[in-house]
Amino acid sequence: MSWLRRSKSTRPGTPRGAQREDLAHLEEFARTRRGVEAYVEPQTNVTAMTVILIAADGEWTRRRIGSPDDARKLGQRLNMPVYDVAAVGYPNRMREWSRRNKA
Repeated sequence: MSWLRRSKSTRPGTPRGAQREDLAHLEEFARTRRGVEAYVEPQTNVTAMTVILIAADGEWTRRRIGSPDDARKLGQRLNMPVYDVAAVGYPNRMREWSRRNKA
């Protein structure tokens, strides 16, 4: 009956911040692609705050991030610009890449 004793942070529907695996994925994506930029997405009633990394060719990935400050620190560490998606929007190359790579 250990499933009854789950911590509240693992309860379905409970937002969580970035975890080590999220940051490792973002770092790997940035290291293995060219021209990567970060776009911070605000928290909503349904989702936690996220950051999208978008490469020069439009390939992208999204993971949770703890705060805009955490995203800026990630950007500094990986030497990439960080934008607020609510202020600048998504770049067209992201939409084009998604359209080309639909499953």
